[in-house]
Amino acid sequence: MSKISVQNDDFDIGAEIELIRQSRTDIGAVVSFTGTVRDTLGDLSSMTLEHYPGMTEKELERIAATAYERWPILDCTIIHRVGRMEPGDNIVLVITASPHRKAAFESAEFLMDFLKTNATIWKKEATNKGENWVDAKSSDDDALERW
Repeated sequence: MSKISVQNDDFDIGAEIELIRQSRTDIGAVVSFTGTVRDTLGDLSSMTLEHYPGMTEKELERIAATAYERWPILDCTIIHRVGRMEPGDNIVLVITASPHRKAAFESAEFLMDFLKTNATIWKKEATNKGENWVDAKSSDDDALERW
């Protein structure tokens, strides 16, 4: 079972973990990753994320299904925000639950690596110099190669 959501609203990390853990005693490890809007140069006023509705959710479901095939995960959550966000705001949440920590860690990292390169989400940054679309990073492509 998994939860996939592309949404404008922020998410509650603790509540999402509890949703996975509630009434289950077979989970031995829960790993979560939260991506946030970062302002490394001190000039970012906002970041706007756009997506291809329907296609983005379908791709996230495909990535989650692949993770279920590769690791003994019991549940996962992928929430990706879209719309305008400010530095420090949450962008993405990935949670995986497994009987063992190795599978939970590896599957969470796999989901993030594939999400960063395959999900149809585009980022536009607004700084004091203007707005620009963020290009894909070669380091993200490199991260995929190990899977």
